[in-house]
Amino acid sequence: MAADGNTSQLVGIVTLLGAAVVGVPLFKRLGLGAVLGYLAAGLVIGPFGMGLLTDAQTIIHVAELGVVMFLFVIGLEMKPSHLWGLRGQIFGLGSMQVVLSALLLTGVGVSFGFPWQVAFVSGAGFVLTSTAIVMQVLAERGDLHAPQGQRIVSILLFEDLLIVPLLAVVAFLAPADAAAASASASPLWQRIGVAVLSLGALVAAGRWLLNPMFQVLARAKAREVMTAAALLVVLGAALLMEWGGLSMALGAFVAGVLLSESSFRHQLEADIEPFRGLLLGLFFLGVGMALNLEVVGRNWPLIVAGVLALMVGKALCIYLVARFAKSPHAEAMDRAILMAQGGEFAFVLFTEALKLRVMDAEVNANMTAIVVLSMALTPLVVVLYKRWARADALSLDGVEAPQDLQGNVLIIGFGRVGQIASQGPLAKGVQLSIIDNDPDTIRAAALYGFKVYYGDGARPDILHAAGAKHAQAIVVCVDDKAAATRIVENVRRECPHVQMVVRAFDREHALELVRQDADHVVRETFESAMVMARQTLKVIGVDDGEADLLLEQVRSRDAERFALETAGGMFAGRALVLGNIEHIAPPRHDDEARKQG
Repeated sequence: MAADGNTSQLVGIVTLLGAAVVGVPLFKRLGLGAVLGYLAAGLVIGPFGMGLLTDAQTIIHVAELGVVMFLFVIGLEMKPSHLWGLRGQIFGLGSMQVVLSALLLTGVGVSFGFPWQVAFVSGAGFVLTSTAIVMQVLAERGDLHAPQGQRIVSILLFEDLLIVPLLAVVAFLAPADAAAASASASPLWQRIGVAVLSLGALVAAGRWLLNPMFQVLARAKAREVMTAAALLVVLGAALLMEWGGLSMALGAFVAGVLLSESSFRHQLEADIEPFRGLLLGLFFLGVGMALNLEVVGRNWPLIVAGVLALMVGKALCIYLVARFAKSPHAEAMDRAILMAQGGEFAFVLFTEALKLRVMDAEVNANMTAIVVLSMALTPLVVVLYKRWARADALSLDGVEAPQDLQGNVLIIGFGRVGQIASQGPLAKGVQLSIIDNDPDTIRAAALYGFKVYYGDGARPDILHAAGAKHAQAIVVCVDDKAAATRIVENVRRECPHVQMVVRAFDREHALELVRQDADHVVRETFESAMVMARQTLKVIGVDDGEADLLLEQVRSRDAERFALETAGGMFAGRALVLGNIEHIAPPRHDDEARKQG
């Protein structure tokens, strides 16, 4: 019997892993993102799909640890001073969004014919955004540490803090007999006291216990014990907060912040990362499994209307608050779409409301389905908005198009490479013309005194307006292989005599650019890797002269291989290393080669 039980559990684990392995790559290949892949896979294998697994709530409960670990990793990136700097966003922006959304969504519930108590609990639960969905999407886009991402994280932190007062409000709204039973079990003042004590104990442990503990474990030099200690810190903090009636994710976040200045921060992040990713994926699988298609089928008009009304109402509130806080239109729209869903804390609130008879079982089932559907729809809406949003949705305030520029050097793309590449010509006093197609980059550059014009360097009309024909050199620094190749093609066609210095993504891209007659191609990682190699030689005792000689040999062999590769591709080119760039000479016809011997 025990063997049968173990086999059954193993089948369940294999089913979950198999669904993730099939679903996520497929949806990412379709451009729909990993989150939607997990949700769809969970729906297929769940009780209302193929029925391979039935206990969605247990999976969600376990997999919530993925959200907990995610918040711990975010906390590691936020030093206390940085968090203190976000206090205005956390309490100002967060409270404004929550209050306005709760009032509007309560009105939506009342308009559907529910008592105001039920409407308030339903609306307040929907206000609590899904931390898992939003954090995953921000991480995939690389926006987690950008200013707009930090504002979203601040609001999520404030919503995490709300779970205790909202549970207290549910107890206040409960019928007298249910409220009395709840009060006899645990008075409100006692719950608040326990919550404060739990938070204080966590802060004390973080300040005076954790670092000494990790120092002792580091001296033991047992890697697996360090991993166990990292998990102990995360899960222990979560458990302490749960005992105090607070959010487990909030506890993990606080623990991360307290360790953010520790010398063990990077080790902790590396140890937690594999567990975080796997459990977070498991959480999304569980949410997909929890979508009760029977409830949806039985009450689909109410549920569909509820999803649309609550998501649109919440998105409108978020947009208005963002605009009131002087966020650009594009950022406000992005935040509204990304945070328009309900979240995992809504399930906690609805369960408590059901237990205290504030809402009945049917309303609880309908609201749960509405929240799950909103979570499932959010990644899809984000993808659709990204694909179909108008190009002019970007704010172009303070951005100018180029017109009859006369710079000696034209720089196309002013990101991290273009900014550094401009320093040499600027030091010489050369007049620059700079264009970029990212308004945010242009506005950021203006803060440092750079005049950057808005335009796509792949368009011939933009090249003419930017003065490409008058330039002595065109420096292509865009962070997009295909765009760089198109720019080289157009420049060579429109301005055949202008010299080009082009950033290449890798060796294959460099070969492609050479075939398009780029004059000078620089592989973006080549020179930094050579500097690292030289420094490594010096560290192991090699003197400067020998290090330079060894690296010159490496450069020479690399240039010879590059020349062979270009010749093998039916391109009679030659590759030379000149100074700090790799120079690719243009092709010469056979008769020209004979003339030059």
